[in-house]
Amino acid sequence: MDDTDLRIDCHVHVFDPVRFPYASDTAYRPQGAEIATAAQLGRVLDAHGVRHAVIVGPNSGYGFDNRCLLDALAIGQGRYRGVAVVPNGTGRDELQALQAAGVIGIAFNPSLLGVDFYRDAGPLLERLRDLGMWAQVQVTGDQLVDLAPMLEASGANLVFDHGGRPEPRAGLSQPGFVKLLELGREGRAVVKLSGLAKWSHQPHPYEDTWPFVQALADAFGTDALVWASDWPFLRAPDRIDYGPLQALAAQLLPDPRVRHAVMWENPRRLFGF
Repeated sequence: MDDTDLRIDCHVHVFDPVRFPYASDTAYRPQGAEIATAAQLGRVLDAHGVRHAVIVGPNSGYGFDNRCLLDALAIGQGRYRGVAVVPNGTGRDELQALQAAGVIGIAFNPSLLGVDFYRDAGPLLERLRDLGMWAQVQVTGDQLVDLAPMLEASGANLVFDHGGRPEPRAGLSQPGFVKLLELGREGRAVVKLSGLAKWSHQPHPYEDTWPFVQALADAFGTDALVWASDWPFLRAPDRIDYGPLQALAAQLLPDPRVRHAVMWENPRRLFGF
């Protein structure tokens, strides 16, 4: 494999309900093709020439239970980094224990739980800042407008999931997306070019998202963009396959040098591979 073909997938999940049963109160229980064990993840990455991945602890299935995530990190023996889901009151000692196991950040998911759920998360964000960990934020619509003051005041490292999940029909000037672009231009955040199916109104290749991807690339610059598949594609509205997603990334990032930075150099530098 040529060096320019090296890749890191910055957003995948693992689900193994046989070994790690789902929480009884989970809002969604991944089933069938959505089940994705650590062994299956390794085979998918191998088949597509992907060296490393960031495994994101899901709210679906497990909530605050990170055992499946930590098991996958141990199995990977350095191949993976993790993003855990924790209560807002989680202390420094627990965060440090997660960090020692390969967790690089904590997931904040207002898109699912709402903005009010994170009103008291300021101290957690400050602990992440002090430990050099990431706050991985998934917002939708204009939620970022409300959250931005707390996120910015914390000084934590910020990475935004799935392009900020704007509403394509609202255009590039919608307040939440404008705020995300502002954070990018100020060098305050990193953004994942991923999950287009989550906010597109069109089937693959999700052409209504392309102007937003270009705006993100312009605002964040080459050094603050990373790529991710969102495998195993929970609640996908249509069939999604890993290979076409990589082909789409090549289409959206036609310059090989830019693509190499986004898909290899940036995540390697930012996430400690």
